[in-house]
Amino acid sequence: MKYSFCSEDFKSQPYWWDNTPIAQPELADLPATTDVLVIGSGYTGLHCALQTAQAGRHTTIIDAEDAGWGCSTRNGGQISGEIKPDYADLSRKYGVDGAFALLQEARNALDWLGDFVAKQGIDCEYQQCGRYMAAHSSRQFQKLVSYVQNQPPGLEQELQLVEARDQASEIDSDYYYGGLIIPRHCSLDPARYHAGLMHKVQEKGAQVISHCRADEIKRDGNGFTVYSSRGKIHARDLVIATNGYTGTITPWQRRRIIPIGSYMLATEEMDLARASLLMPRQRVFSDTRKVVVYFRRTPDGRRLLFGGRVSVFESDPVKSLPALRQEMLRIFPQLEDVRISHTWMGFVGYTFDYLPHLGRQDGIYYAMGYCGSGICLASYLGNRLGLQLLGKKEGDCAFADPRFQTRPMYSGKPWFLSTSVRYYQLQDKLS
Repeated sequence: MKYSFCSEDFKSQPYWWDNTPIAQPELADLPATTDVLVIGSGYTGLHCALQTAQAGRHTTIIDAEDAGWGCSTRNGGQISGEIKPDYADLSRKYGVDGAFALLQEARNALDWLGDFVAKQGIDCEYQQCGRYMAAHSSRQFQKLVSYVQNQPPGLEQELQLVEARDQASEIDSDYYYGGLIIPRHCSLDPARYHAGLMHKVQEKGAQVISHCRADEIKRDGNGFTVYSSRGKIHARDLVIATNGYTGTITPWQRRRIIPIGSYMLATEEMDLARASLLMPRQRVFSDTRKVVVYFRRTPDGRRLLFGGRVSVFESDPVKSLPALRQEMLRIFPQLEDVRISHTWMGFVGYTFDYLPHLGRQDGIYYAMGYCGSGICLASYLGNRLGLQLLGKKEGDCAFADPRFQTRPMYSGKPWFLSTSVRYYQLQDKLS
């Protein structure tokens, strides 16, 4: 299916794959044994494996699809170092000290990621571009004002409010009621970042085996035996790094992860001057709606990348493309004549408390539930998980403390999602 507003070379796959094709599967046989087996080859799994491999542990990474096929190469390339709950909500649940620790840990993750990319020399268009958080109503703008004026002691950061009358310097749209600039936030090319990270992991001797679906896990006295589509493998330590793609072989984790589809499009190339008018400062953008949209220009500045959730039910991204494009045109009506070159989707891993979690359950290590902040938090928590597996103090992490919650009657299929989306859409309209 291709619509009249699609380009001649329209593709239903991530824009990022044009310049960085998905890694081809390794043809090597699955080893009979390994010290560390990581299921999942995204940011979490690779960062965990990097730690164990460079410490001398024989490390094997398997994935049901191509390496990096999931959200690690499907996201919008926006990096925040933030978590969903605010200081007030966290303080009520975990006390002042607990709230501070969780928020500071997320901030640390952002600093850590920038340092990691620089020290490793990963060429992935990483830049500290800043975020424009756009207010979709006057009431939401006042909430942003209150947020700036009431930052928790010790967690203050540089922020800049922009009134609606002044926001032309940030965005060429009359849709929003002003916004907030967060200078610390960053961007990158997610597929290039993943490819660079995987190269570093393989340099350290870890083996990445694609198209190797894990079908069953059995615990024994010396670790775990995993039965896969390419044979069985015994591992002393087992890591689950599947996030929004967590399956039935790990039911404890699956009951705690809510897979939510996030949909994206890329426009065809525009004249650079025209594209620059849309967002002159090349920032990343999101807005204050519960059912959020997010957008940015591509690293070369010539296309608009636009994402969000526009379907109540999980949908084929091609089928949902007209609605996603209409959402884009609501903000940028001047793009009516610009064709769409790509559309795709991926599953974001949410949790019931909107926090990421890492830890060990029944001997199995895990990290997941990044709630839309996966580039930064998946990388950081994967690193911390690898350090924990090695028994290193540096692996201590505040996100290991909160209880990883589930709900009665939930088995991993979010039957409640359509109702929740409708409820949040109503809240957005009322605000």
